[in-house]
Amino acid sequence: MTKSDIIQRLLDPGVIAIIRADSSEQLVEAAGALLAGGVTAMEVTMTTPNALAVISAVARKFGDDILIGVGTVTDPETARAAVSAGAEFIVTPVTKPEVIAVANQLEKPIASGAFTPTECLLAHESGADFVKLFPADVAGPAYIKSLLAPLPMLRIVPTGGVTPETAADFLQAGSVALGAGSSLVSKEILQQRNWPELTKRAQDFVEAIRRYRG
Repeated sequence: MTKSDIIQRLLDPGVIAIIRADSSEQLVEAAGALLAGGVTAMEVTMTTPNALAVISAVARKFGDDILIGVGTVTDPETARAAVSAGAEFIVTPVTKPEVIAVANQLEKPIASGAFTPTECLLAHESGADFVKLFPADVAGPAYIKSLLAPLPMLRIVPTGGVTPETAADFLQAGSVALGAGSSLVSKEILQQRNWPELTKRAQDFVEAIRRYRG
């Protein structure tokens, strides 16, 4: 896939499942449950044990059916390693211009973590494709609307406080996609291997976005 193809996949249906797990054992099965519910973009954070191995395993099993990415990237070396393992997009928790530069060299989309207006603009000017607004639950959709008034060029993906119930509010504020963590992939679901519940939650997110977009 080209970089533009990957970006389009992130925008449609527009929900990125963020997996931050204590164990990597169930994550390939979790990917299948997310896919069954219509969520096709999945971010495995580097705080998850054996994160790179999980990325490789998901990429091998599902191919282009699932867009697998890497999260919590804070240095260029990790970005390179993750892409070598099969990651198609990169997410940082904070604004790191050197990581953004590597993502662009590798021709992979990057969502740069940011919160303040200065950080958001720095991420954009450094070449980030998206601004991961984190933690979005601190200020909510109204903050995104306020950010976009003077900075309409930002493509914001909020993370934190995003649920099927709040999805429309975040999108109406101007978000281009949504990052869903524990409200979608909870540690309890992973521990219990409750894949029907995970599929249902994925469906709820996809349906909420489609309802808003018409």
